[in-house]
Amino acid sequence: MNNLPFIRLNNGVKMPQIGLGTYQSGPGRETRQAVIAALEAGYRLVDTASMYGNETDVGAAIRESGVPREQVFVTSKLWNDDHGYERALRACRETLRRLGVSYLDLYLIHWPDGGLLEETWSALERLQAEGLVRAIGVSNYTISHLEEMLDYAQVPPAVNQVEFHPFMYRRGLLQWSSERNIALEAYRPLARARKMHEPTLVDVARDHDKTVAQVLLRWSLQHGAIVIPKSVHVERIRENLDVFDFALSEAEMDRLDGLDEVSRIT
Repeated sequence: MNNLPFIRLNNGVKMPQIGLGTYQSGPGRETRQAVIAALEAGYRLVDTASMYGNETDVGAAIRESGVPREQVFVTSKLWNDDHGYERALRACRETLRRLGVSYLDLYLIHWPDGGLLEETWSALERLQAEGLVRAIGVSNYTISHLEEMLDYAQVPPAVNQVEFHPFMYRRGLLQWSSERNIALEAYRPLARARKMHEPTLVDVARDHDKTVAQVLLRWSLQHGAIVIPKSVHVERIRENLDVFDFALSEAEMDRLDGLDEVSRIT
């Protein structure tokens, strides 16, 4: 997995700590070029979902890149309409078909909606047992969702993917998850580029001769989160990976922690 850092999940699977998000990457050429550019730059994690409508292009880009499948960590997600035991099994197999792969590295329940969550999780456990999925997890789950889940899960979730950045610093969820060895994965780690002129971020970025985006990513990484910044621009994709040659001080981390607005970026 290159020289990039990884997180060892609670079932022993190694997951790169930084990857490419593809939410709102348009199907077709846009997604294919972004994924190829990311793999050429050194990324080895690509995140997609059935709802994104670009699984086919993610799979095609991985094959076109020439990077061996076993070196790319592929994540996808089950959408709300596919909850239930049999539906979840079919949904995963359809995702595998669209991606053109024989297994997923990580399969997530996209939202704790649609009912039948216990049935759905049981199906994911079966998919993992059959080797179609290496690790299973959830997305957009709160502590209460996770507590309820742990009452019926035979296999605990390996990952919870949530919105996470200094303006939505989910300190309680991060600590709770860490104590139970559930990795927190940050989507929208760049806060949808809505806070690029925030004075504290600008000051910290200037002190390190880095961009605000790089400081945002470094903040999540130093909190132990996995990050999946989304971009379709080659230079931005490369820039987002250039975050391992500096570190934020404890004082800087505290300053950024203090930006928390406890709200989603819309």
